[in-house]
Amino acid sequence: MSTNKTEATAAPAVKEAPSQEPAATPAPAVDPRLLVREAGLAGYVADFKRKIKSGELGSVPVVLGLILIAAIFQSLTGNFLNADNLTNITLWIVGPGLIAVGIVFVLLLGEIDLSLGSVAGVSAAIAGVLSARQGVNEWLSILIALAAGVAIGALHGFFFAKIGVPAFVVTLAGLLAWSGLQQSVLGDKGTANVVNNGVIADLDHYFLGDGDIAITWIFAVAGIALFLAGQVLDSRRRSAAGLPARPMSEIGLRTGVLALIAIAAAYMLNQSRGLPLPLVIFLGIVIVTDFVLRRTSYGRQIFAVGGGIEAARRAGINVAWVRISVFMISAGMAALGGLFIMSQQGSADKALGSGNVLMNSIAAAVIGGTSLFGGRGKTWSALLGILVIQSIITGLDLVHVDQAIQYMITGAVLLAAVVLDSVSRRTQKSSGRG
Repeated sequence: MSTNKTEATAAPAVKEAPSQEPAATPAPAVDPRLLVREAGLAGYVADFKRKIKSGELGSVPVVLGLILIAAIFQSLTGNFLNADNLTNITLWIVGPGLIAVGIVFVLLLGEIDLSLGSVAGVSAAIAGVLSARQGVNEWLSILIALAAGVAIGALHGFFFAKIGVPAFVVTLAGLLAWSGLQQSVLGDKGTANVVNNGVIADLDHYFLGDGDIAITWIFAVAGIALFLAGQVLDSRRRSAAGLPARPMSEIGLRTGVLALIAIAAAYMLNQSRGLPLPLVIFLGIVIVTDFVLRRTSYGRQIFAVGGGIEAARRAGINVAWVRISVFMISAGMAALGGLFIMSQQGSADKALGSGNVLMNSIAAAVIGGTSLFGGRGKTWSALLGILVIQSIITGLDLVHVDQAIQYMITGAVLLAAVVLDSVSRRTQKSSGRG
């Protein structure tokens, strides 16, 4: 019986010729800022609405709050917007405002510094004792006091960054220790008066040009011109690098808004005593520190560490140095703020830096828009926030509200700011922008 075997020959595999069509090239990413600017005014309005809905409130609540505060107390007193009262507010905000600038740096790391009131007190005590009792040159006394503040900050930063002690514990210990040192430096007298007509005395009482109105207008016009020049140069530089740049229409609008504010401020100040030196120093420090945070690699490192320590470390950032340096800056700013408070009250005493100085400074930074959770904020927050705090305090004083009630109202405003910050962060996370 024969069997026919059929050999199955496998057909050779057919290879498809490679497609001659080129692979699709992904569309280049478009910067959303370009889309906004190309749409003109409608684009900016839509972008503003989107930011509000996603929780990016910026300075809007603070500005609205200032307008509301001014309107309420002006209606109650009739003289809240008086030129002398507004000038006094610009003087009173400087001391705690400078402390708040230092707190902004610490908050950007997501940390807190509870010792800054005591640092302000001990620095003022050192300057007062050296200049008034020991006869040391005032400028040298100021430098020694500021150096002491920076050294204290370095010590706090070392224990926090190198040893690993929580910042809350380190600075709480500092609050007690430096308060004790302040009392020890002042001794049995308990106070050290400023030198009459000296450098420290002039810090809070000197008006540029002895009240000459031309000086105020010169500073206002110079500030507007420098802002415009900076905006134009930045726009040209970014355009040359192929980066999104602000159009001249936006630059003109920004400059116009600043001009209105500067001209109104100059007019009001000239109705009183002219341009106060403390306000010039405060604004100068805010501008410089804002530049450091936004325009330097060191500032970007601070935001990076505040955003995530491990990610910052893997990016090659010296996390320990950033942490130590931030505490040095905050303590140095507290020392400078202490000198202005000393000048304002005419002496350094055991109570300087105590009470609500620290709480008002922290509240100013938070109310101004700096997040308690780190990674978000600017030094302009300190200026806006302390304006809110001092406006409330001044207004309540004008209507003769008890100080206990003032503390309660300030605490409520601080709580509202923190709640707003928390809700804002939650909204940004839910919209994919957190």
